[in-house]
Amino acid sequence: MSGPRARARQAVIQALYQWQVTGQAAHDIGRLFLRDDHAAVLDEDYFADRIRAVPAHVAELDALLAPHLDRPLAEVDPVERAVLRLGVYELRYHPELSRRIVLNEAVELAKCFGGEAGHKFVNAVLDGAAKVLRGPEAR
Repeated sequence: MSGPRARARQAVIQALYQWQVTGQAAHDIGRLFLRDDHAAVLDEDYFADRIRAVPAHVAELDALLAPHLDRPLAEVDPVERAVLRLGVYELRYHPELSRRIVLNEAVELAKCFGGEAGHKFVNAVLDGAAKVLRGPEAR
């Protein structure tokens, strides 16, 4: 992951993780990320959209994920929870991103930041959500 969009995805996961763990306002976390050195090397528009939208839609996103989980979302590792929330947000609100891209990027983020088998869990959950949200494209 080396391009501006990939670095933005990584920063979004880090910022969402911080938001989930600390309870700090997402917009404050986002401003800190953009004020630091990150802004020069990442897709600012992508980052700003995701760090604003995922927390704003968190109840809906969690409800979309719940049927595909084997445990309550609160028991999911915080990194994997951040990846799942970003992935389901993109599946729901960004149809211009193919299902394959959303799932591949989520799996890569889970491999990079998550636990040993976390990427398999993320893939299974998002694949289930994609079948519901994207219909024929997901089959």
